[in-house]
Amino acid sequence: MAKPRTLIIAEAGVNHNGDLELAKRLIQVAAQKGADLVKFQTFKAEKVVTLAAAKADYQKKNDGVSDSQLAMLKKLELSPEAHHILIAEAKKMGIGFLSTAFDSESVELLDQLGMPFFKVPSGEITNLPYLRQIAAIKKPVILSTGMADLPEVEAALQVFYDAKLDPTDLIVLHCTTEYPAPKGEVNLLAMLSLGQALGVQIGYSDHTQGIEVSLAAVALGAQVIEKHFTLDKNLPGPDHLASMEPDELGALVKGVRQLDKVFETGKDLPGPQSAALAQLLKGWPDLEKSLGDGKKECSKTEEKNRAIARRSIVAAQPIKAGEVFGTQNLTAKRPGTGISPMLWDQVLGQTAKRDFSTDELIEV
Repeated sequence: MAKPRTLIIAEAGVNHNGDLELAKRLIQVAAQKGADLVKFQTFKAEKVVTLAAAKADYQKKNDGVSDSQLAMLKKLELSPEAHHILIAEAKKMGIGFLSTAFDSESVELLDQLGMPFFKVPSGEITNLPYLRQIAAIKKPVILSTGMADLPEVEAALQVFYDAKLDPTDLIVLHCTTEYPAPKGEVNLLAMLSLGQALGVQIGYSDHTQGIEVSLAAVALGAQVIEKHFTLDKNLPGPDHLASMEPDELGALVKGVRQLDKVFETGKDLPGPQSAALAQLLKGWPDLEKSLGDGKKECSKTEEKNRAIARRSIVAAQPIKAGEVFGTQNLTAKRPGTGISPMLWDQVLGQTAKRDFSTDELIEV
């Protein structure tokens, strides 16, 4: 059977730097270069991170500003009004609009705005309340799996199966959560392992520099490619340095579409033995190191980002000793150095052994 046309998501993310005109320009570029979707990020910073949450090393290096993760994210928020403007711009340019929600209010906003599906970022793969909220909406889901091992991916998918989502409505993206991601730690064959183990559609969220790893992912069978882009890698901000510039985005789209045409004919099939992959390896000899061993696990580079990007169960308000933990006084925020939100059900109903201040990591 011929491989379906690859869905190309141009990830604008937070590369708008909080500037609405820059965000509109990113939409225009994504459309002009032929991407299927342009994607942003929707969040309220104070709902995502505690005041004490530190930046990741790559954020410190790439952003060049010595403030907290909360202060950094606060400057990168998009208001509901901005979303309406950007959706209108995408419609005018003939490109699909998408955004990733990072908190409960943002999930509700994006649902109201009519997102065709939900994209779960890697950092939320262990955020049980968040996963349940999205699963309850009953829309298709694309799940990124950076920093995760196979059992963690399986646990996240089970939340969607419990909500009666069909496996055909789920796409799992292999990912290496580092900006930029070292090619030697990409382990592209883990994408195939995910598909074989989980029986779902697969794709790749690419944080490497260059386009060759994304092209190799398509040659292996990725049905979705997501990659950050910017107008200028030298702009200030956490993600610009690891992003494509417009000409690179255009080259990526062209390369992916060429591969799509090859596979449409049925004369070559995607996979480790495909002639297309062999040709890419011939053109980029160092690409072979990105294939890896196929075992889905957290890479060495990603390990330091787990605590930064994942969440812990924290106090949503002041809690007195003796109070019962419940949905009204608990939430999940970064950093991920405390109790995982995947243990949410076990914490609910327990009694606080001491006082907790707002945003403090919960102990039981």
